Amino acid sequence: MNTVLVRRVLPPVLLGVLALIAWELLVQLAKIQPYLLPAPTAIAKQFSAVLPALWSATLATGTNAFIGLVAGSILAIIVALVASRLRFIDELIAPVVAAIAVVPIVALAPVLTTMFGATSETPRRVIVMIVVFVPVFVNTLRGLRQALPVHRDLMRAYAASNWQLTRTVTVPGALPYIFTGLNIASSLAVISAVVAEYFGGLQNGLGSRITSAAANSAYPRAWAYVFGAIVLGLVFYAATLVLERLASRRR
Repeated sequence: MNTVLVRRVLPPVLLGVLALIAWELLVQLAKIQPYLLPAPTAIAKQFSAVLPALWSATLATGTNAFIGLVAGSILAIIVALVASRLRFIDELIAPVVAAIAVVPIVALAPVLTTMFGATSETPRRVIVMIVVFVPVFVNTLRGLRQALPVHRDLMRAYAASNWQLTRTVTVPGALPYIFTGLNIASSLAVISAVVAEYFGGLQNGLGSRITSAAANSAYPRAWAYVFGAIVLGLVFYAATLVLERLASRRR
């Protein structure tokens, strides 16, 4: 077990360390200006200096991303369940999902901020919901359609209701597809939450702190907040992987 863990963890850690060393050498030897690319040591110094503010900003962005991810995923799974059972709903919802998939955040965020007010977190959470809805819906619907007809016929032969068929056959078979959608959506939730903060509203998240630091030419500080967003995205992705592992063991 320890050998497998070392083989999985050690190579990416070593690669990351080598990349940071190469980054530092490149900046120092080539004398790259901070507004183009700050050195990792300068970013680390700013990271420790702004740690309390970074934590509060990460918490604010993470809360919006989490609420939007949960709400959007639940809505996507429910709509996928309905669409898998009713063909006309599937035909109606397909163009809507296609339209949602191409909605640009940069155009939607200012509109929602104007609608809900600059002091509300709702616009950012709605944007996260919209972004995560598509991958979860598409993958869930694909998984719900994977149930073999022979399994459905067998359940109907036992006089199983539609709910029993869905609970015992359709949904368990679709779990790998559902978690595939959640794995994709977890990272998109953080990205969309950060991007949504670029367009006004409360100045309490990572996105607003990044823009503020960049506007004041504090580029190492901006990169420190970027690093915080990266860590937040990795936490969300790792959490979905853990949930997937727990669900697989339970099955």
